[in-house]
Amino acid sequence: VVGIAKAVKASGASILRGGAFKPRTSPYSFKGLAKEGLEILKTAREETGLPIITEVMDTRDVELVSSYVDMLQIGARNMQNFSLLTEVGRTNKPVLLKRGLSARVEEWLMAAEYIMSEGNENVVLCERGITTFETATRNTVDIAAVAVVNELSHLPIIVDPSHATGHSKYVPCVARAAIAAGADGLMIEVHNDPQNAMCDGPQSITPGQFDELMGRLAAISG
Repeated sequence: VVGIAKAVKASGASILRGGAFKPRTSPYSFKGLAKEGLEILKTAREETGLPIITEVMDTRDVELVSSYVDMLQIGARNMQNFSLLTEVGRTNKPVLLKRGLSARVEEWLMAAEYIMSEGNENVVLCERGITTFETATRNTVDIAAVAVVNELSHLPIIVDPSHATGHSKYVPCVARAAIAAGADGLMIEVHNDPQNAMCDGPQSITPGQFDELMGRLAAISG
């Protein structure tokens, strides 16, 4: 983790996301290292200076996770977990709110309102693809949502092309499209050995590929 953090920082990354708690479809899949994972992320921050973000899944974990990270993530499956939204809204940590699996933009924005209504206005939205009948990719990326959110809301919006497509080969294309559409940033999975990753290997690009992509993105965003 520290090695990857150093590599992506050198390429221009501004924050490190790691999944200490991993919500999985199957209860038998690897579900993260919990507190041990938070300690690893803390070490990466100490070694690189990168702020860290991880997902919080339960109201009972908000205090623990907040004590480690610089930003809290609410995952797609919890976008309408109103108790959790309320709880993170009472913290002083910025919150990354992923779009729900089949959520309309209006529902997504109302979920953000749950957080902000508790006094925490530091919310960033993340488009990570929605569920459709298409099976070529894991989810269907709604690039138009970037434009819609920019019209309807003052909140920044980023796009996660890794979880959205589920395939590393599609990540660069979707990343470029997102920035061209007006996204404020990207969340990209990077792994030094994707074939042996504990999870999400097929959608992860290597540090070298990330560095190349960052160069291409600079040309678009500039």
